[in-house]
Amino acid sequence: MEHIDLMEKLSQKIDDLLDKYTILKDENERLRTELVTCKAASEEKDKEIEKLRDELAMKNLEIDEIIKKIENLVS
Repeated sequence: MEHIDLMEKLSQKIDDLLDKYTILKDENERLRTELVTCKAASEEKDKEIEKLRDELAMKNLEIDEIIKKIENLVS
C-alpha cells in the first residue's frame, strides 16, 4: 500500500515537472521570438538614425555655405 502511494506521488511530481517544463519551453520560445522582433526593430531604428544624421550633416554644410555667401555679400 505504501509503495503505491509513493509511486502515485512520484508520478504526480513527474507530471508536475513535465507541465512546468512545457510552460517554460513555450515561454522561452515566445521570449526568443520577441527578442528577434526587438532586434529587428532596433536595427531599423539604427538605420533611420544614421540616415537622419547624414541628412543633418548635409543641412549643416548647406547652412555653412549660405553663411559664407552672406558674409561675402556683407563684406
